Amino acid sequence: MKILANDGISASGVEKLQANGFEVITQKIEQDDLEKEINAQGIAGLLVRSATTVRKDLIDACPGLKFIGRGGVGMDNIDVSYARDIGRSVNNTPAASSQSVAELVMGHMFSMARHLHDSNRQMPGHGASEFKALKKKYAKGIELRGKTLGIIGFGRIGQALAKYALGAGMHVIANDGYNDVQTVELEISGVDSPVTVNIKRLSIDELLKTSDFVSLHVPKQADGSAVIGASEFDMMKDGAFLVNAARGGVVDENALIAALDSSKLAYAALDVFDNEPTPRHDLMVHERIALTPHIGAATVEAQDRIGTELADKIIEYFK
Repeated sequence: MKILANDGISASGVEKLQANGFEVITQKIEQDDLEKEINAQGIAGLLVRSATTVRKDLIDACPGLKFIGRGGVGMDNIDVSYARDIGRSVNNTPAASSQSVAELVMGHMFSMARHLHDSNRQMPGHGASEFKALKKKYAKGIELRGKTLGIIGFGRIGQALAKYALGAGMHVIANDGYNDVQTVELEISGVDSPVTVNIKRLSIDELLKTSDFVSLHVPKQADGSAVIGASEFDMMKDGAFLVNAARGGVVDENALIAALDSSKLAYAALDVFDNEPTPRHDLMVHERIALTPHIGAATVEAQDRIGTELADKIIEYFK
């Protein structure tokens, strides 16, 4: 039985599938050629990440495709309800990448707080000739300890981020319209029992008004519009910081640039973009934006967990 891992899969996932009698294809097939190749090769399972979409037309055109897997959390690139309604199995790996995404967000917050991203841009070209000027430019960093982090979307990733932020001495508040988690448990080295911390839940308006840092972990709104736009930026503290490691389009990019240019926001950090894989140029060169190319889940450990979890779900489904 053939499984196409069109956006890749970890070696551990491949090994597990092969050990259970599956043939794993990892050669990338372009979106326009998927229907032809899935049918021609008799592919029964398709694994994707964010680069490949699985819409109704593809599902209808490939009757032999029984299993669709998403390596990661969000499944907005798959017509999930339709596929399930006609008997296809659709699965994701919601827990596998939580820690990796949370660590990336913490890295971005530390970077923005100390201007590291811009300093690393400027030092190679100007460090030798303008050292004192750059030292002065980056001399007013801030500490994360004591600052308030507002987390919009308090699922697995949001909770993992809360644990890291609490460990760094931040105050954490949260907003989530889908679950009512009120506490997180911190596992501390050398301490036998986890420490339970209550997380204050606020409306999104209250959260934006209160937070020094805001991190997004939600999809776009049901109508496809951004969660954070001009009116939301207006609510935020002057000089606040924003991180989006959720999905492109969750933040209105025009409103974001306006908020940065007016100094309403001090900095923003983006791991996701509205027009991936060709994000707009003015975002890429803006000195107040820290950038990564959608690598939230791109750690060895997370990809290993994703691969083996998908393999387990395929084995359970077909066998």
